[in-house]
Amino acid sequence: MIGPDWSGPQRDVPRANENSRRRVAVVTGTRAEFGLLEPVMRAVEREPTLELLVVAAGSHLVQPALTFKEIKREFEVVDSIPMQTVGKVGRWHDVEAVGKGVSRFGRSFERLKPDIVLVLGDRIEAFAAASAASIGGLPLAHVHGGDLAEGVADEAMRHAITKLAHLHFAATEASGARIRRMGEPAQRVFITGSPAIDGLDRVEPMSDQHADELGDPEAVLLMHPIGRPDEVEEAAATAAIEAIGPRRALLLSPNLDPGRRGIARAIVAASGPGLTTRDHLPRKQFVALLKRLAGRGVLVGNSSGGLIEGGAIGIGVVNIGDRQSQRERGTNVVDARETVESIAEAIDRAVRVDATAVEHPFGRGDAGARIAGHLKEAPLEVASLLRKRWATSDQDSA
Repeated sequence: MIGPDWSGPQRDVPRANENSRRRVAVVTGTRAEFGLLEPVMRAVEREPTLELLVVAAGSHLVQPALTFKEIKREFEVVDSIPMQTVGKVGRWHDVEAVGKGVSRFGRSFERLKPDIVLVLGDRIEAFAAASAASIGGLPLAHVHGGDLAEGVADEAMRHAITKLAHLHFAATEASGARIRRMGEPAQRVFITGSPAIDGLDRVEPMSDQHADELGDPEAVLLMHPIGRPDEVEEAAATAAIEAIGPRRALLLSPNLDPGRRGIARAIVAASGPGLTTRDHLPRKQFVALLKRLAGRGVLVGNSSGGLIEGGAIGIGVVNIGDRQSQRERGTNVVDARETVESIAEAIDRAVRVDATAVEHPFGRGDAGARIAGHLKEAPLEVASLLRKRWATSDQDSA
């Protein structure tokens, strides 16, 4: 298969001037984070004083590059930044990918000359882009800072990006408070809610026909590695699949983090008439399926999608292990250890969650518009914005 051309920029972008729109370079590096960034991109597109520059990076560009094609269908991509190499998975390969990414993002930002760079979360693509923007002297905005989630190295990278960033768009009040306690000035911290919630109310539950194409699942497994040896990750995924038991299940492939081979092996080894596997579901299909299962099915795994989108949708979620340790969650989530017995018990509880009574802390579904509004109004021309100083107590109370 011939993939997209990632050897250079997708189009030339002229230099900004005083009368031009404010250029916002939005960096997306993974399938999950693109789903969260899309409402922000749409809101930036709608704002007459802003110009959207989409930069696709990292795992989007790893063959078969299904998610890159999704981005290209929705947005013009002004540049693409390869980082990972097919078949090379592990912590030291991630180190190499970050180094490559910082260099390539630096060249990209120098050419594009954005007025501000926006990243989300804690992935290595976001960290590489944030590093390049900060060192290059560009204002940096960060979405979903202040969250707590263990992941592989997520906690450290998320908070490192916070200290590189100049504007902070926190998903919850608790995350915003955490950012302020890290020494960031209160006037630069905005509680916007999570853009993951935006637009969920416009997605209809999946139809019977489309659900049948996926095996009409009663459960969905979405489990990602946390950097442990493949054998440990495989055992955890195998326990989850066994605990799902007689239910019809859709098994989705993990992300590219170290340890993914183990989970992938567990999925390949699973067999049975009620099991269906897919490498990827586009976000709207994923949301539609969760809506179909709300009140009668379950999402099993350790994805933030269960805690954030799942909370807004109301589906019962079994959160396995420590990957999302300490992350805020809705009342739809049941935690489980990585054993068949614990997961099975949690599934029995999760399928009984009342979808109409779930509460969550992630906002009211207008994060994209609120973020675009702050990007429009932020005083980027003020030199002091780029000066990173620990906030005083007076600033904290501003």
